[in-house]
Amino acid sequence: MYHLRRQTVGYLTVLAGACLLSLLAGWLVPQIDNYAYDWMFRRHPPEPRPPQSILLTVDEPTLSQMEGVRRLREILAEGLERIAGAAPKVVAVDVTLADRGDPAADARLEAVFRRTPNLVLPCELVESGRRWEEPQARFRQWAVALGHVHADPDPLDNVTRQIPLMKATAGQRRWALALEAFRLSQGAADILETPEDLETGGVRIPTARDPARALCVRYLPPSAEGVSSVPRVSIVELLRDPRLAARFRDKVVFVGVTAQSAARDRLMTPYSYGMTMQGIEIHANAFETLTQRQFLTSAPDLWVLTFCLVLVAAAGLTFAFRSGWQAYTLAAALLAAAHLVPYVLFTRNVVFPYFAAASSAWLSVVGAGAYQFVAVRRQLRKAEADKTRYQQAMHFVAHEMRTPLTAIQGSSELMTRYNLPEDRRRQIAELISSESKRLARMIETFLSVERLSAGQMELKREAFQAGDLVAACVQRARPLAERKQIGIRVEPIGEDALVGDRELMEYAIYNLLTNAVKYSPSGTEVTISARRAGEHFRVSVQDQGIGMEKREVRKIFQKFYRTRKAEASGEAGTGIGLSIVEQIITHHGGTIEVASEPGKGSCFTVVLPAQVPTCAGESK
Repeated sequence: MYHLRRQTVGYLTVLAGACLLSLLAGWLVPQIDNYAYDWMFRRHPPEPRPPQSILLTVDEPTLSQMEGVRRLREILAEGLERIAGAAPKVVAVDVTLADRGDPAADARLEAVFRRTPNLVLPCELVESGRRWEEPQARFRQWAVALGHVHADPDPLDNVTRQIPLMKATAGQRRWALALEAFRLSQGAADILETPEDLETGGVRIPTARDPARALCVRYLPPSAEGVSSVPRVSIVELLRDPRLAARFRDKVVFVGVTAQSAARDRLMTPYSYGMTMQGIEIHANAFETLTQRQFLTSAPDLWVLTFCLVLVAAAGLTFAFRSGWQAYTLAAALLAAAHLVPYVLFTRNVVFPYFAAASSAWLSVVGAGAYQFVAVRRQLRKAEADKTRYQQAMHFVAHEMRTPLTAIQGSSELMTRYNLPEDRRRQIAELISSESKRLARMIETFLSVERLSAGQMELKREAFQAGDLVAACVQRARPLAERKQIGIRVEPIGEDALVGDRELMEYAIYNLLTNAVKYSPSGTEVTISARRAGEHFRVSVQDQGIGMEKREVRKIFQKFYRTRKAEASGEAGTGIGLSIVEQIITHHGGTIEVASEPGKGSCFTVVLPAQVPTCAGESK
């Protein structure tokens, strides 16, 4: 259960990390969203409708044939005089006219402005946005409104995807040139504001809670020549063919310089493909966006967060409850949805961050798939380990039970084949009973250790004397020592009591004693001591045997590991006993210290807490 909870927590942590990382990536890498926006913009242009605006431009031929920029005010006056008879609805001029010019030219232009209804003149922020630069008072007095001409391209790639509908500085606020032209075309007196939008002429313009009131411009698809689809007539064309003035009837006219040699603002748009567009054209497209009411709105942050969480949760559930081709099919559908949803929403005029959705899907799918792959591999390794453990258990049982089974078998054969005296039969019967009980204890000890390792049982809590434990182990090990002519010396032991599982502790100490006897030469001595040292109780078994090198000491508690000298000694053993001893001591909250040197013997010291906890180190 603990392992399952830990795996679940790990899985949820991976998914949460994928979600947080994707949201962070979407915030740190907005340029990918810009690329996606431009692609979707080109794939889904606005519905075609007759333009309500027209450009009156001062292009390169106009300048070259009408004596250049120095006569710009006369050129503007000439063009406006030519279209005055067509009665345009609104005239918006994108030439600041802040400086004094030729008196005659200024007088002529002022006279034209006086006769032009619904005139909108430009203004712009200068000196790093500290003040407004506006037309001369003689021109400004005839304007119905002043509109700022800022486009504010994206700082990441210099593409103008939206324009600010409002700019303010030093307590003065100006609406965009396109917005003022739209207001006048609708016959509205003012612009109403709410925290979420603007309203003029009965048209609600969604701007969310943006201080600059940004408007996403729905540019008309460019013509085959790569220029804006907003109709345009240059002033020189108007002079050549006066009939072109009829095209300005009842239109909103945007007047500005488009000649490359004179235009200051040449900006890129989602349609640019490396080409640029003048500011007057951008404002004309912004006006068409307002007129056609095809507003793009940004998806609320809550939508984005919710969709990312849904993607992450779906990826997590997919790999948690499905595997193989089913999981990969569902994951592919999830990835497709993450890529398609932003485009589908864009067709509904909602701008949804592409990269946050895509990265959420990819990171969660890859993270969940990788984690489940690792989990499956871990389970496979665990199954293989369980199989190996079972095989090792069988080897252990076969080895450890050999001695008592041999004794039982031999004794039973003696009783069957020979007519033994009653005393001898009783002695053999007692041996069979003793070895049978020993075999039962051995099986129970082994099973107990296995259940402890698997977390299926708790240690017994019983008090017993340390001296009694050592005495019982010495008594059992003495016959083996006597056969090898090895002495066992027991140092004085106090009256200290231990708390724990006596049978398991007896097995551990007995195993250390028999190992000391096995790997000691004849005529030597094994010493066992038990004493309290501060908050710990130490039981030491020291021999005068073959000893071990340091690199071998680090491995002796691994299952089936046997030192080279132990193998050379010819002593039988599987290398399992010490690993079980370590498990028993660990479950009692203790450790085993080993000091050994080749040719000088070994000393194994069991260090236990003075008061042993119920199941220290145990997994529940």
